[in-house]
Amino acid sequence: MKKDLVAPADKMSYDFSNIWCEKYRPHTLEDFICTPEIRDILNSYKVKEEIPNLLFTGGPGIGKTSSAKIIVNDILGCQYLYINASDENGIDTIRTKVMSFAQTMSIDGKIKVIILDETDGLSIDAQRALRNTMEEYAGITRFILTANYRYRIIPALQSRCQSFDLTPPLDIAVKRCATILRKESITLEDSQKVKFVEFVKGTYPDLRKCINELQKFSSTGKLILSDTKNNKVLALIFNEVKKRNIETLRKALIESEHTFNSDYVLLLRNLFNYIDDTETNSDLKRFYLLTVSEYLYRSAFCVDQELNCYACLIQLSDIKP
Repeated sequence: MKKDLVAPADKMSYDFSNIWCEKYRPHTLEDFICTPEIRDILNSYKVKEEIPNLLFTGGPGIGKTSSAKIIVNDILGCQYLYINASDENGIDTIRTKVMSFAQTMSIDGKIKVIILDETDGLSIDAQRALRNTMEEYAGITRFILTANYRYRIIPALQSRCQSFDLTPPLDIAVKRCATILRKESITLEDSQKVKFVEFVKGTYPDLRKCINELQKFSSTGKLILSDTKNNKVLALIFNEVKKRNIETLRKALIESEHTFNSDYVLLLRNLFNYIDDTETNSDLKRFYLLTVSEYLYRSAFCVDQELNCYACLIQLSDIKP
């Protein structure tokens, strides 16, 4: 008899029919979207009925947690423990929950798996304590770690795992979103197809966010995408940047917050694509794109995203033709 030790929420039955991102969350390997190479590797785990220690990395909404649960439920069908490491991030979690589960044999004789979701939220002491646990009980227990930011995982843990970036290819993400619309009987007119692709590209690789936004814009039964990339706002910002109107620029930025839901990271990403599409001198465009890329990277470390975005625009305005 198999016994699954999971978080309480996994044992409860909910109606997700009105929440698309949960309704269409993959539960089997067949439904999971990934590169052909990763699919082949996951299939090999099913044949061997065993996995190494794994580290799944990538941005939010790409399926890291879903893939971990697909492995334990669909591929291995094994006993497992799920821990959200961003909530339980201290060394006591490793010493109590993880150790007590890892050191006992499974009921059916198979390997057991511990899923540490958002492992980059673990304290450094907890990560160090995890190293020995992974090695000492490797014969009966394996680990699946997930992380948004790989650099926050100490090298000693990374070296004990096989690492995979689960970011799905853009074309496969577009097909999945189109399939969801079709299953929900949402009309996608020919005139909207280009905007639809640009919409998915604008939220990529966060597929969860894309699905949520698609549900919002199709609440009437018909997909309505008026200006998916906020091109008017981007054009206004870029023009002010080139004119070096710093005061006007920030005012325009704040007044336009409602058009991009105050998501400054998404705004910078869309600005990157907008600049890339403009007919700008190639050398000048290169400096613009490098600057935006640098501030997109910095957005992962800063607290105030609006200030980070504004600093980026100031630096863009300092670039002289």
